[in-house]
Amino acid sequence: MKTSTERILTTHTGSLPRPASLGDRHDAAAVTAAVGETVRRQLDAGVDIINDGEVSKPSYSTYVTERLSGFGGEPVPVRRRGSDRFPAFARRMWGDPAMSVVTANPSCDGPVAYLDTSLAEADIANLRASSDGATETFMSAASPGVIEMFMPNRYYPSTGDYLLALADAMKTEYDAIHAAGLVLQLDCPDLAAGWARGPEVTLAEFRKNVSLRLEAIDYATRDIPPGQLRLHLCWGNYEGPHDTDIPLADIIDLVLAARPAAISFEAANPRHEHEWKLFEDVKLPDGKVIIPGVLDSTTNYIEHPELVAQRLLRYAGVVGRSNVMAGSDCGFATFAALTPVDPDITWAKLAAMADGAAIASRQLWGTATA
Repeated sequence: MKTSTERILTTHTGSLPRPASLGDRHDAAAVTAAVGETVRRQLDAGVDIINDGEVSKPSYSTYVTERLSGFGGEPVPVRRRGSDRFPAFARRMWGDPAMSVVTANPSCDGPVAYLDTSLAEADIANLRASSDGATETFMSAASPGVIEMFMPNRYYPSTGDYLLALADAMKTEYDAIHAAGLVLQLDCPDLAAGWARGPEVTLAEFRKNVSLRLEAIDYATRDIPPGQLRLHLCWGNYEGPHDTDIPLADIIDLVLAARPAAISFEAANPRHEHEWKLFEDVKLPDGKVIIPGVLDSTTNYIEHPELVAQRLLRYAGVVGRSNVMAGSDCGFATFAALTPVDPDITWAKLAAMADGAAIASRQLWGTATA
């Protein structure tokens, strides 16, 4: 994994707006062309570490139902902690028919196994064929924990057994991404967003749940060097109160102890921007890199490059300039059918990130340019 030795490198969380020309995502030629366009748009915006935008996937998590067996059960209603405090907002937000793609996911009702590697192989081939000129390439994959969060267990004796089965199955995809020379990003919103879903638990109980999910990740990636692994966590990529979000400080020690060398997290939105200060007290382990979000992925505001630079300089000041990359809070199209940020604005936001990283780099390295 590339690190910042002369300047702040830029990347993002994974999902990007699907090109309007994509049409049917099951059309192999259309997907190949869409990946090429998405890669070009990232490079034109000044993004260093790029991916395929997840253009072939209906979402960053539920795409696995096309590759794994065991998902034929009825959807399970989702409880969101705190939604009863703002009932009008909850009805408007979660009652929107467009949100059905987020909630209407099958549950696990049978043994999980990886059945079809052709889709992963096609994603890898498309990205590799299009990524000349990039500083580095990465590919996202759903973590065992986020699969469990969106598609709950109705088959295995326990959550632990389900997570282990998912880890065994997804290892096929993880290893294929690594074998292709790509950095693997594990998408793990469950590590933080899981606090607000399901029955209420104590902090101690939730930390045990987080540890269980991180153990599944460590097990599934045991054959991949930590330096080729990124982990993304978040509190749910939607505009809302978020006043019941669990603080990053309550789980960061567990996350930093896991195998992935780079940790991506929300750091730009109004609920979590202040958490940069926790790194004044939390020592970043040797070999670890952080990718704080410097772009909010739920708003159509285009961040000013100077603000991006300020956000990066705060983190560089507490963890060291070579241990920071610039990223986005979350994906800009985590579900293909939902694009809260206008596609053209997304590309402008990424360009603002590159400009802000250049400003921060000049202050941190003197003559460095991006």
